[in-house]
Amino acid sequence: MKDFALICLIAAGSGLGVTLLGLLGLRALRNRSLSVALAAMSVVTIAGMAAGTVGVSQAMLLSSHDLTVVMVVCAVSAVLAIGVAMLLGRPVVADVRALRGTARALGGGPPGPPRRVSAVVELAELGRELERAGVQLSESRERERAVEHARRELIAWISHDLRTPLAGLRAMAEALEDGLPEDPARYHRRIRTEVDRLSGMVDDLFELSRIQAGALKLTLARVSLYDLVADAMAGTEELARSCSVRVAGEDIVAVPVRVDGREMSRAITNLLVNAIRHTPSDGTVAVGVSTAEGEVVVSVTDACGGIPEEDLPRVFDTGWRGTHARTPAPGGGAGLGLAIVRGIVEAHAGRVGVANTGMGCRFEVRLPAG
Repeated sequence: MKDFALICLIAAGSGLGVTLLGLLGLRALRNRSLSVALAAMSVVTIAGMAAGTVGVSQAMLLSSHDLTVVMVVCAVSAVLAIGVAMLLGRPVVADVRALRGTARALGGGPPGPPRRVSAVVELAELGRELERAGVQLSESRERERAVEHARRELIAWISHDLRTPLAGLRAMAEALEDGLPEDPARYHRRIRTEVDRLSGMVDDLFELSRIQAGALKLTLARVSLYDLVADAMAGTEELARSCSVRVAGEDIVAVPVRVDGREMSRAITNLLVNAIRHTPSDGTVAVGVSTAEGEVVVSVTDACGGIPEEDLPRVFDTGWRGTHARTPAPGGGAGLGLAIVRGIVEAHAGRVGVANTGMGCRFEVRLPAG
């Protein structure tokens, strides 16, 4: 028993000394490639084992021949271990390089070689996580580019829309200062109209900025869509009369929904205003409320002549106005109304869409049934 303990002690002491020296060597190689690190680690392992074996062999007073045999066996084992480590390390190094290329591509750099499925579980999981992160980052960049493009278009459109009424206000103010108008009251009425239009544009900009910033606070309550639609129709009655357009309610069901009455009323009003402005004189705008598949559907159908199919996905984009068939009528807005509708509806966990139907378009707002 004492001999066994002595052998363990000698082996541990000899191996520990060599292992400590090997660890210092590995520390010096910490910035080297993975292949070199694996080979060095194999050398340290075999050297520690060989040192323990040699120490025990000397303590056992073996002959020089036997000691030489033990040393040869350790040397051969070390060579084989280094070869195996290099062989097994090559695919791991290839996986790491592929992962490095994937990570570089995440930062916008050139993509690396196609990544193969790693045999190492941890590296395979890391590769899948990097791929998922890459997809999410690409989608985020696309959204950012789309938002930036929409922002630039919005600034351009708003600048153009503000320039015209401001120039008119300036001209009318200068004319009034010089006492040129024969009917100053008419100029005052026109100034009031332009100011109201500018005020509406500013309100739309403020509402859209709240929606895009996620600062739209909803006060949900159980209300009837019949009341909301009736209020919106009453609020647009004067505009419809001035445009010689008839607004007709068709099959408006008194369905309860849980919404913010003020915001949802604004969304429905925006749809009606948009439909009235793009419907020719003596045309009809049809409004309906129904239920379908557990949802409440508010529909507004105009007679605008239709929207080109390629433009349908852009109808609710900020500032979109489309082709000449849907250019704004005099006194129209800045093209923000439909973008506000989408923001309000989506904030209520609903959906909004548009499709061509007959001689016009049908806008639908789908809300969860209350």
